Amino acid sequence: MRIGITANPKIPGTAELCRHILKAIGKAHEVSLEKEIADTLKEKGTSFQDARFDAILAVGGDGTILRAFQVAEGDVLGINSGSLGFLAEIMASEVDAFLPRVLAGDYRVQTRMRIAGTLDGRRLPDCLNEAVLHTAHVSKIRAFEVGVDGQVAARVRADGVIVATPTGSTSYSMSVGGPIVDPRVDAIIVSAIAPFAPYFRPLVFPPKSRVSVRLTRPKECLLVLDGQREVPLKGDEGLEFTASERAARFIRFRDDFYQRIEQKLAKP
Repeated sequence: MRIGITANPKIPGTAELCRHILKAIGKAHEVSLEKEIADTLKEKGTSFQDARFDAILAVGGDGTILRAFQVAEGDVLGINSGSLGFLAEIMASEVDAFLPRVLAGDYRVQTRMRIAGTLDGRRLPDCLNEAVLHTAHVSKIRAFEVGVDGQVAARVRADGVIVATPTGSTSYSMSVGGPIVDPRVDAIIVSAIAPFAPYFRPLVFPPKSRVSVRLTRPKECLLVLDGQREVPLKGDEGLEFTASERAARFIRFRDDFYQRIEQKLAKP
């Protein structure tokens, strides 16, 4: 089995956990370390950009997991060494119990929809959580128009617009009043950030719809993809989103989406 390990070494205890994982895997499998964690461990590292693995161990928080899906291809096991860890499948304390099952291929793959975006026809990196278009300057609102399959669906003045997947519905989209959508449902969710008028409500579109977002008056904005990549915009570009042909593949041992909501999101 070809295994990739990516991690956020800035989270306390993560480097030690990765060292433990390396020892547990041993020499029976081909293991590649992404450069940042490899440098911390003083091991040989490599770039994961466009790499392919049988399994990817993403050690850290949700940001580490999102980044793993952006840079490489493979079945991803999220190992939480951070705080929230909503996307992670196991905690750091559970590595010894579940790592042997990963190495034996004894796991279930859960596929989740990703969003494919284009900027003036140029393909952007796919998003597992959301694409966020927001103002480039603090305290400046913009006038946005949301379209679906060539028709105008809504116009709103706001700080920004979030185009999210069901996976992302429990993240930034939820924080601005968007619905929680079961990840077994494929859909595109559009929410506004701090809309000027209270009438605007989040919109949910079929996954194969072509959802466009444009500024009615071009002004500088910033497009942020899964919180990982930033794309400065002049404001006159054409942005369009639809379901990606490449689903995200999660390594799963449990079916506990609603328990996670109760444990991680519902309690203060």
